[in-house]
Amino acid sequence: QVQLVESGGGLVQAGGSLRLSCAASGRTFSIRSVGWFRQAPGKEREFVVGLRWSDGYTYYGDSMKGRFTISRDNAKNTVYLQMNSLKPEDTAIYYCATRSDVILSARTNSYDYWGQGTQVTVSS
Repeated sequence: QVQLVESGGGLVQAGGSLRLSCAASGRTFSIRSVGWFRQAPGKEREFVVGLRWSDGYTYYGDSMKGRFTISRDNAKNTVYLQMNSLKPEDTAIYYCATRSDVILSARTNSYDYWGQGTQVTVSS
C-alpha cells in the first residue's frame, strides 16, 4: 500500500499563493504517476494536474495551467502543487492520488491511493 499525506493548505486572500505538499510512504516503488485533484462543496472532484514519476512529464486540467505548477522531489517521495494568483473559486479540498500506470489520467477512478486532503480557502 501507499500512504499519502497532504499539507500546506490554509486561508489566503485572493491573489495570494500557497504551496501544497504530498508526501508518499509505503510501497512508493509502485508509483508511476501522481495527480492532484480538488473538490469544492457541492461539486464533483476535479482534476488539476498529473505528473509522470519517471520523467516528470505533466498534464494539466482545463484552465489549470498558468497559475498551478506541479513538481516533485524524488529523494523525499514528495510532490508539490504551487498555486499562484489564487481566486475565491479555487476554494476546495485538494487531494493527491497515485496510480501504478505511467499513462496520466484525469479520471478519479483510475487512481489507486488517495490522501486525506487539505483545505484551501481563498477569501475575496
